Amino acid sequence: MSASPVEEAVAAIHRHVMIAPRIGVILGSGLGALADDVDVTAAIAYAEIPHFPISTAGGHQGRLVLGHLEGKALALMQGRVHLYEGYSAAEVAFPVRVLAGLGVGTLVVTNAAGGIRRTFRRGDLMAITDHINFSCANPLIGRREETLGPRFVDMWRAYDPALIALARAAARREKIALRQGVYLGVVGPSYETPAELAMMRRWGAEAVGMSTVAEVTVARQAGLRVLGIAAITNAAGGGPPSHAAVLRAAESLGPRFQRLIRRIVRMLPP
Repeated sequence: MSASPVEEAVAAIHRHVMIAPRIGVILGSGLGALADDVDVTAAIAYAEIPHFPISTAGGHQGRLVLGHLEGKALALMQGRVHLYEGYSAAEVAFPVRVLAGLGVGTLVVTNAAGGIRRTFRRGDLMAITDHINFSCANPLIGRREETLGPRFVDMWRAYDPALIALARAAARREKIALRQGVYLGVVGPSYETPAELAMMRRWGAEAVGMSTVAEVTVARQAGLRVLGIAAITNAAGGGPPSHAAVLRAAESLGPRFQRLIRRIVRMLPP
C-alpha cells in the first residue's frame, strides 16, 4: 500500500530530524519572532516538505521549526496559509495533520485579528473560547478517510477549557492582561464592511480574522487539545485597516506575546 500524503510529509521531516514533539504552535501574521526563542534542532522550509502548502502572505516566513522551548519538545509553524491565497480548506489544514503525525497532542494556534468588541484595543491579547465559521468552507468535506478520524466531528468545547484556564494563569504570572472571546473566521482578503461588523457583533463575536477555523476543525478530528490566542492588531470599525498596519501592530506586541506563549509552554504538562 502506498504512503498517504501525511505519511510522506512526516517521513520527509524525519529525514531532517528525529524528534517527537508533543506541543505544536502555529504563529500568525507578524508573530513569527517567537521562533527566535527556540533551541532549534531543525528548520525546514515548507517547500521542502511534500504536499505542504506554501505561504505567500506577508508576515509568514513559511518554515517548520523543530526543537525545544522551555525544556519542551515542540514543532512550531512560522507562518500559515489561508483560503484567500487560493488554497482549499483541506489544504489550509493539512499541516495540522502532519503535526499530529509527528506526535503533537496539544496545539497552540495563534493569529492576528480585528477586535469587534467595542472595549477591545489594538495590542490586546485574547484567549479564544469558541469560533464562528463564516468562511463557508470546511476541511472535512470530501471523500472520507478512515485513518484521519471521525467524519462527524464534535466541536463542543473545541478550545479546551483547561488550557484556557492555564493560559489565564500564565497571563497572571506574567502580569499580562488576557481577554477572552469568540473568534469569527472569514475568507478575506478584503476587510469587513461596517454592516458586516455590526452583524458580527450582534452574533456575539469579539474578534474577526482570516485563519484558524479550518486548522482547529482538523485538530479536533485528530483528537488534539487546542488553545487559541488572538493578537488584536486593530479595532475593527475604528478606521480603514491595512495589512501593513496589522503587521506593525503584531510586531509591536511581540514581546508580550512571546512572554505569554513561553509561560504557557512552561506550564503545560510534559
